[in-house]
Amino acid sequence: MMITVIAAVVAFAVGSLIFFYVGIQYRKKIAESTVKSAEQQAEKIIEDGKKDAERVKKEAILQAKDEMMKKKDEIENEAKSRKKELQEIENRINQRQDLVDKRAALIEEKENNIIKKSDELNKKEQDLAKAKDREIEQLSKISQMSVEEAKATIMEKLQDDMKSEIANYIHTEQEKAKEECDKKAKEILVQSIQKCATNHTSEATVTTVSLPNDDLKGRIIGREGRNIKTIETLTGIDLIIDDTPDVIVLSSFDPIRREVARIALERLIADGRIHPGKIEEMIEKAKVEVENTIKEEGERALYETGVVNVHPDLVKLLGKLRYRTSYGQNVLNHSIEVSNLAGTLAVELGLDPTIAKRAGLLHDIGKSFDHDVEGTHVSLGIDLLRKYKEKEEVIWGMEAHHGDTDPKTIEAVLVTAADIVSASRPGARKETVSTYIKRLQKLEEICNGYKGVEKSYAIQAGREVRIIVKPEQVDDDSMIIMARNVANQIENEMIYPGQIKVNVIRETRAVELAK
Repeated sequence: MMITVIAAVVAFAVGSLIFFYVGIQYRKKIAESTVKSAEQQAEKIIEDGKKDAERVKKEAILQAKDEMMKKKDEIENEAKSRKKELQEIENRINQRQDLVDKRAALIEEKENNIIKKSDELNKKEQDLAKAKDREIEQLSKISQMSVEEAKATIMEKLQDDMKSEIANYIHTEQEKAKEECDKKAKEILVQSIQKCATNHTSEATVTTVSLPNDDLKGRIIGREGRNIKTIETLTGIDLIIDDTPDVIVLSSFDPIRREVARIALERLIADGRIHPGKIEEMIEKAKVEVENTIKEEGERALYETGVVNVHPDLVKLLGKLRYRTSYGQNVLNHSIEVSNLAGTLAVELGLDPTIAKRAGLLHDIGKSFDHDVEGTHVSLGIDLLRKYKEKEEVIWGMEAHHGDTDPKTIEAVLVTAADIVSASRPGARKETVSTYIKRLQKLEEICNGYKGVEKSYAIQAGREVRIIVKPEQVDDDSMIIMARNVANQIENEMIYPGQIKVNVIRETRAVELAK
């Protein structure tokens, strides 16, 4: 049984091996057959590819040849077209050259004609010049006048004719300018002045102190004059005690020293104890009070004008102007008025008033220095403002307010105008009688120096001059020119505040007696 099983297993294994071997062989044959078939197919594909490539190559060559032929035809056609265009251009150039040649010939012919005509004209001019000379010679013989005399006569006649035209032109233009300028200026000035109305006080070189009774005069003088000597030594003023009842006079050109002495004396009188020790104490207190007043006055000026950011030293110098006067006008009040006027004028003109007000307030700052500092108040003010770093626009406004230099800005013009208005208004300043008379005499002297003037009168405190001319020597046209010349001479030779009106009066009278 066991043998049979083994035999069966062996037989099965042998059969399997045989079957496996036969399968392998069969697969090998199939594979060889497939490979061979694939090789044949590949050779066929390669052969077909070569044929297709050859065919494509031939087609590409043929197509390229066709393209080349087309391009060649296009180039040949374009070349023919260009050649034709060049030929046409050449023909046009030749035609233009012919025209240029013809025109050149015509121009040459015209030039020759012009030369001939020029020669003819020169000849005619020479003939005319000779004829003119003959005519002038004949006219001179007939009129018995030389050429120069005839020219002088003609020029004189022309001057007479032109005099009337010039006078009419001046009169017309003056009237137009006056109408416009007066109207606008009056509006601006009136509005500005009304907004800047301020009170003014005048100080002289003396200050009076009232006494309760005359007995105090002896006490102020003191034993052997020691009290009055102490007061004069410490204050630097002259104390005048005369027969005037209940009054003593303090005299000095320095108003600050007079103010110190006044305050000290009034306190001594109120205290009743008058001796050198008390005098010295009261004078020291008065000096402190005046210093405080100077600072307060400077701050008041800034407050009333609205000017800000001013250096403290400049504020003190402004306060010192409270004790300075110019022709009897308080300089600080004058500076405040100029500042407000200049600022208001700037507003009326549509400008920023800041610079105008600042320059107006500081325009007389140089007057705060004492006599020990040399220089004009303008030059001292320039140095002072530059020291404290003020803007150039402010310095320009201060620099030009007396006309020493030409104004560089509109604000400088406004400061100058405001300074004139503030100084020249009635009652602003005092003028000595001698100066007043000299100014009037100078005005009349200028007017009387003109030919044809019969009399002249300076009126309205020298703000107007009336000139009466001889009607037989000065006609209506000449009087207009005379008024202009007189005004110009006054501007050049005189120094005066405000304006001076020049009136030339011509009157013709016919007088007969009925018998």
